[in-house]
Amino acid sequence: MDWLFAPFEVAFVQRALWGGLLVSCVCALAGTWVVVRGMAFLGDAMAHGMLPGVAVAALLGGNLMLGAAVSCTAMAAGVSVLSRGKRFAPDTAIGLLFVGMLAAGVIIVSRSQSFAVDLTGFLFGDVLAVRAVDLWYLVAALGISLVVAVLGHRAFVALTFDPRKAHTLGLHPKLAHAALVGLVALAIVASFHVVGTLLVFGLLIAPPAAAVFWSNRVPVVMAIAALIGGLSTVGGLVISWHAGTAAGATIAAVAVGSFFLSAIVSALRERVGRVGVLALAAVPLVGCGAGEAPVVEEAVPHGFVAGAEEMSEAQKRVVVADATGAVRVIDLLTEEVTPIGPESVRAQPDPSSSPSTAPSPSGGDRRVPTVGAVGDGRFAYLSAGASVQIVDSGAWTVDHGDHRHYYRAPSRDVGAVAGDTATSEPADASPGTSGGSGVVGAYSDAAVATVVLGSGATIVFDRAELDGGIARTQRRVDGIAVPYAERLVVADSSGRVEVRGRDGAAGQVQSTPCPQPKGQAVTRRGVVFGCADGALVVAQRDDAFVAEKVPYPAPTAERATAFTHRPGSTTLTAIAGRDAVWTLDIRKRNWTRTPIAEPIAVNTAGEGSALLVLTRDGVLHGIDPATGTETARTPLLGGPVEGDPVIRVDSERAYINDSRKRVVHEIAYNDNLRVARTFSLDIAPSLMVETGL
Repeated sequence: MDWLFAPFEVAFVQRALWGGLLVSCVCALAGTWVVVRGMAFLGDAMAHGMLPGVAVAALLGGNLMLGAAVSCTAMAAGVSVLSRGKRFAPDTAIGLLFVGMLAAGVIIVSRSQSFAVDLTGFLFGDVLAVRAVDLWYLVAALGISLVVAVLGHRAFVALTFDPRKAHTLGLHPKLAHAALVGLVALAIVASFHVVGTLLVFGLLIAPPAAAVFWSNRVPVVMAIAALIGGLSTVGGLVISWHAGTAAGATIAAVAVGSFFLSAIVSALRERVGRVGVLALAAVPLVGCGAGEAPVVEEAVPHGFVAGAEEMSEAQKRVVVADATGAVRVIDLLTEEVTPIGPESVRAQPDPSSSPSTAPSPSGGDRRVPTVGAVGDGRFAYLSAGASVQIVDSGAWTVDHGDHRHYYRAPSRDVGAVAGDTATSEPADASPGTSGGSGVVGAYSDAAVATVVLGSGATIVFDRAELDGGIARTQRRVDGIAVPYAERLVVADSSGRVEVRGRDGAAGQVQSTPCPQPKGQAVTRRGVVFGCADGALVVAQRDDAFVAEKVPYPAPTAERATAFTHRPGSTTLTAIAGRDAVWTLDIRKRNWTRTPIAEPIAVNTAGEGSALLVLTRDGVLHGIDPATGTETARTPLLGGPVEGDPVIRVDSERAYINDSRKRVVHEIAYNDNLRVARTFSLDIAPSLMVETGL
């Protein structure tokens, strides 16, 4: 039976199970009356009538469930008012409101270019993304539904079978109708986040309709409907887990299947009697106890770390730090801000250097300024003087190409190791980088993590030790070292590029050199090094590694010294002096120089996406990379920029730190650079990295 229980060992499936069970109970209370009274069209109309409220809430950055509630309440009120007229049947009023609300929602959505992901979740739901707070909403909805169902039971029964008698008995049929419509609205609003509007109709109708075959009493029908809905939730989650199908849709499909199964069994019962039905049901069970049950070994998910929780979606977080070393971790899903420290620099002795190079422990009031920050997808590495502090954001993604695993754990300070001894920034340092005073890049795979220093050296860590909370330098490499394809690709100060083993063993030297290497990136098409004469791309082809130079279009002194890009993207950006930015397309093997005055930070979501450029005056620009024309602009920082802000980009949003206002801006870059959210902090976020990707 391991195949049955294995899915529910994962935390997010457990939440999905509880969410589905609560939704089944809510829908059973309302859906029974929908089936008994023939209100199926009303339920379908109200499910789709939520779109305007959800759309407005999403665009304003508000609570989607609240927006759905407002829209559904307006729909219910409109149906109650228009249904009182005698010129046309109630279904005409429902149809008009259905089309009107749906049209309004589509119009609102069409005005936003970045609404596709939210709209998908609205239509189809995401039961595996149910959060603990959503469960409490469902508990509250179930409590309200129970109160309404119990208090209004007598009036609902009279309204269903004889409205005139209900009026004679003083049961207020109009008020009862409004309450019943409100009960349906509550069930739909509470359920759409789990299975979506296109599928909520299945849980609202199918279990009660199936239950009608087994009883004629309304309370019993409600109980059976809740049981069928709960079994549909369990069955749908198990099937979805093993078959890799959409969980919400699978639950709805199982619920609909339960109706047809009940109809078939009911028909057989009428033909052969109950004894015959039981005999037929017992046939498949004969011999089930024969043989030994196969032993199924419990599989540990790829990338799992003790104490972590596997989730259904990327757990994106932002790590920020101020100049004093105070660190905050922002959870972009829950909007919670967790303070880390401020900690003193606790450097471990570096076995590759003399003990005098490692700073001695110091108290919290003796911290040196933090001047640089980089991240490898989970850990943030902060350079402070001659040390590198490591912060575990507690969010990461393990990418296996055809599928991904998402994890979350508590954020924590891991410790510090000795970094560069230099503390001053060279004059040729590019904006947004720490120059020669600390960290300039961080990369990791399943075995090792590397932190590239401004001096051109690299610290190599054992990734398992970092996962376990141990900050200790494994070794140092003289050159820029990046993990790739179970190797370390190293570019040293002489321009020599070598593919070494993870243990540092000598490997294949590339025939194409990289003079004066500065700046690096990892993409799906290989490792990129910034060279004096262009970029060098080192990639694995079959069992060999090849290096290909992408030269600048013309000799230039405005070389790229620090790359920015969306994780995994093959389109890189960089500052090109004081009057332009570079775009490097790895796939097409070409550079594009886009003129713009005083760029301070640049990034892009990938090929075909706009360049995001923040200029010294605090204005964020959206630029078409093909034509160089400005497509959008937002006065973001409200004046001349303080410090060196950065632009971090993921598949949906961009994030920009504002030290002056002590905030982090979330930008919907596909929606005319709209500011989607603003996170206020108690520190000045002069440094920032995004994790969980």
